[in-house]
Amino acid sequence: MRIVVCVKHVPDVQSERALDDDGHLVRGLDDVLNELDENAVEAAVSLVEEHGGEVVALTMGPDDAEDAVRRALQMGADRGVHVSDEALAGSDAVATARVLAAAVRTLQGEAPVDLAITGMASLDGLTSMLPAALAAALDLPPLTLASELTVTGGRVRVRRDIGTAAEVLEAPLPALVSVTDQANEPRYPAFRAIKAARKKPVDTWSLADLGLGTAGSATAVVSAEERPAREQGRIVTDSGDAGRQLAEFLIDAKLV
Repeated sequence: MRIVVCVKHVPDVQSERALDDDGHLVRGLDDVLNELDENAVEAAVSLVEEHGGEVVALTMGPDDAEDAVRRALQMGADRGVHVSDEALAGSDAVATARVLAAAVRTLQGEAPVDLAITGMASLDGLTSMLPAALAAALDLPPLTLASELTVTGGRVRVRRDIGTAAEVLEAPLPALVSVTDQANEPRYPAFRAIKAARKKPVDTWSLADLGLGTAGSATAVVSAEERPAREQGRIVTDSGDAGRQLAEFLIDAKLV
């Protein structure tokens, strides 16, 4: 079984966010492997441990994005592919799907790819659009938001929990699956795995290597600005008329 798992390098959710002069999120300061992609890596590695095969970690981004691939290699992926090109800066979900699809097709030219796995969302954009967009670009059946994942007899089966309901979906391979953070508990790599990951190959591909001239974003950032700092709240000292003061505040703010 050959699995491509898509990963992304994103700013740490605990770090301060900042915008550059072009309105893009500043990257490279406290960036890490997208936390929700750890579940995708774990799902891919677990399937290959069960069935045998290869896990290829695939990412798109600037030079620092290779760190996300390296983390996936430490978690058990066998090989990494990093698509990097200055023309990709600011790509939206549509462009990202096109580029990743071209990379998957390039990998398919080497040997068949049975399964593509992604996380449920990236914690920088939180659009959750990439899995479906990538499935469409690859013409693969999308089985999204999987909380359970199994592969048997050339078919993939997932369980999807929606509110109080649960769906079981099945499709023939090849297919695309996105997993939620309920699908598994990502492993923490031991020192031996971290050391071994340094010797695993990582290929860097440009748009030209994929046969693409441009990424082709469908959207563009018109403007962006940092959110104004929140104003300090007003403290009301109760001297017997705090209720009246609160009522006046709510009325003045048109909250009642």
